[in-house]
Amino acid sequence: MLQYISFGSGSSGNCGLLFTEHSGLMIDAGLGIRTLKKYFKNYHIPFDKVSHLLVTHDHADHVKSVGSLSKDYGLPVYSTSRVHAGIENNWCVRTKISPDRVKVIDKNVTFQLEEFRITPFGVPHDSSDNVGYCIQYDNITFVLMTDVGHLTDEMKEYIGRANYLVIEADYESEMLDRGPYPEHLKNRIRGPLGHMSNTECAQAIAENATENLRHVWLCHLSDENNHPDLAEKGVKQILRAHGIIAGSEQGADFKLDVLKRKTPSEVFDLAL
Repeated sequence: MLQYISFGSGSSGNCGLLFTEHSGLMIDAGLGIRTLKKYFKNYHIPFDKVSHLLVTHDHADHVKSVGSLSKDYGLPVYSTSRVHAGIENNWCVRTKISPDRVKVIDKNVTFQLEEFRITPFGVPHDSSDNVGYCIQYDNITFVLMTDVGHLTDEMKEYIGRANYLVIEADYESEMLDRGPYPEHLKNRIRGPLGHMSNTECAQAIAENATENLRHVWLCHLSDENNHPDLAEKGVKQILRAHGIIAGSEQGADFKLDVLKRKTPSEVFDLAL
């Protein structure tokens, strides 16, 4: 059985766990170690369940604890060379990754970690570099893409492959427009290396998902420029306009949930 938990999603800290009975992949480590230990204990999951740590990009809300976790638990850390260089230079990462645990991966080059077949792909964002992950386990395809400046043809292809999709819905456009952020920050968020709105997220799913999609999680919601209910309602409305029903109701095309910023999700079972 393949399972997924989100421990946090948003600028306060991002971290998820994709795991089986035998091994686990942690994706990003932007939460404090004590917080993560508490969550693992609450879920009755031993921390040695984590075998490997994948990093999307080098912003603090994704890498805050990556060095400490790697040191304390002997975890190899996988990302591109530019992300690793960004982590090394990030003052928020006080404990650096030991050179022997730095694992450099390349976009569009598939590699195997125990039961998982992993393909990183490019995601445009204003970090040193940024990747999404397509992770295959048996016949299940799990895709994660966050901090999305704009959608590329390659990313559209991976949405089409997904049975399970974690995708950014960072902001609601009117909330951002009317909100307190200075104009330069609003422009950065809206820009081609910023973040993806609820509307852009919904359109990406509507235009590229296939009938093989089973579950979507909206991730990385802004605290100031979005709200879980607003994101869920807005995305569902746009999907419905395309003839797609998302949610938990009977007859829905796929499930849809919003990942919370500071609260762990339930444990999701991923099966076909």
